[in-house]
Amino acid sequence: MKTPVIAIGLDAAEPALIEQWISQGYLKNLRSLKEQGAYNRLHNFNYYRAETPWTTFLTGCSPQKTGYWAPIKLRQGTYEIDEIGAYDFAEYPPFYTLGDEYKVGIFDLPHSRPSNQVNGVQVFAWGAHAPLTSSESQPSQLLQQLIDKYGEHPALHKDHASCLDVAALKRLQKNLEVGISRRSAICQELLQREDWDLFLTIFGETHSAGHYFWHLSQSDHPLYALLNRPSGDPLLEVFQAIDQAIGEILTKAPENARILIFADHGMGANVMDLPSMVFLPELLYRLSFPARVGIAAGQLGTTLKHPFTGVRIQRGPLGMLWSLKHDSNPLKRALRRNTPTKLFNYLEPLFGNSQQSDLISPFQLQAQSDPLYYQPAVWYKPFWSQMKAFALPSFSEGYIRINLQGREPEGIVAPSEYEALCDQLSQELYALRNSRTGTPIVKNIIRTRQSAIDVDPKLPDADLVVIWQEDHATDVVDSPTLGRIGPVPYFRTGSHRSQGFLIAKGPGIASGSTLPLGHALDLAPTILKLMDAPIPEYCEGKALLDLSSVLVG
Repeated sequence: MKTPVIAIGLDAAEPALIEQWISQGYLKNLRSLKEQGAYNRLHNFNYYRAETPWTTFLTGCSPQKTGYWAPIKLRQGTYEIDEIGAYDFAEYPPFYTLGDEYKVGIFDLPHSRPSNQVNGVQVFAWGAHAPLTSSESQPSQLLQQLIDKYGEHPALHKDHASCLDVAALKRLQKNLEVGISRRSAICQELLQREDWDLFLTIFGETHSAGHYFWHLSQSDHPLYALLNRPSGDPLLEVFQAIDQAIGEILTKAPENARILIFADHGMGANVMDLPSMVFLPELLYRLSFPARVGIAAGQLGTTLKHPFTGVRIQRGPLGMLWSLKHDSNPLKRALRRNTPTKLFNYLEPLFGNSQQSDLISPFQLQAQSDPLYYQPAVWYKPFWSQMKAFALPSFSEGYIRINLQGREPEGIVAPSEYEALCDQLSQELYALRNSRTGTPIVKNIIRTRQSAIDVDPKLPDADLVVIWQEDHATDVVDSPTLGRIGPVPYFRTGSHRSQGFLIAKGPGIASGSTLPLGHALDLAPTILKLMDAPIPEYCEGKALLDLSSVLVG
């Protein structure tokens, strides 16, 4: 008789916090599962940390193998960025596409797509964070039936808020908690519909909460002591709601089921968004145009006070950042920063039209329905063809594209100059300092190509990947050659880390047992092994649970 597997993922749930809260008694169901089963940490790839973890999990393959690096891609032979969504799974399908021999229930996985090779039910984009696919199901009527009975997820595609607006953050928390409750009810119903060989769902609410509540919960963020924080701990409260929901879901699990609770990557204080989205595009712009400043001009050596927490005129994060766009006219610069946006837009034509090209306003891009309007790298796109290197939009690390002759439509860097430019850029980046601490902000720089002429289609768009240090979030950086950038407003206050975890409980798994450190690549083979299902040869990981040799801790 088959032993069913129920796998519940927590999207971007930080293992250090999980372990701390379990030890403090805050997550009672996870604590019970951990005590009755096996536990280990997982690690994942340390770059493209936001973009690739779920594809790694779903296929059991590395990004190098799938060629999938991000949901956005530079269109070949242009300077245009296309949204491509989730991996297409044509070469490497999701591990749970097991055909008619296995009954599989899939509910609300991020970064996945429906497959005809699943014998069961599939629901996508009901409430996942950044699902990267449309809201649909197989059978096709199932999603609407569930919505009619239990309701929509109130935070689908709306799981964000200004980190400075505590009231908006509390509304977001409420919406996440409503979604968690509805997810629990739906999963309980689905679990009882069939005798599943595998039932798999992901709580995306952990991801959203980590991004936006980190500074309300964890003292390692610079905003922690500066805001009038609400009573309680919104981040912990969301995790407690999920812990309760897991307990509710598992009341409907068969007694002989093996239970897996996992995260394929984690979260920490946000050390990525501002360096990747703001500092890097501006740095490369100043490097290409030494006499110009695009945004957030600062003065080296001046004393810094509190982090940038807004201007006299109330604006959202994008409005605050755009108010720091540099204007050569000091009056225009002051008005841009200190007048309401609508009033400034009325006054701006009085200054005349500049003959010089300029950055594109995010609000202009938004009006043009550009889906990446919120990515500051895109604001510099009018200059990409004139720059030796430019920053690509990012959701985690910094991504640099060399404007290479023969590859880019107006490339200006000869292949013979490629390595020297990579060296120069690395030197500039390693010299960057956190203006508040004086410490370096770059941890490592990865070169993704062996040479300028490497045209492997499975390589990422970036030639250089900048991995930022993880010790301190900062809103301002200093370059000894290019000056100060910032202070700028914080966006999201939590960002991705490459550590995850696995809790496993059920028949053959000893209570209080421990497992060796694993990799996210190991999750798919582990689930398949526990189902006694075939593991595809292309999977790069290994099954973490050999039920005959689990270690007693």
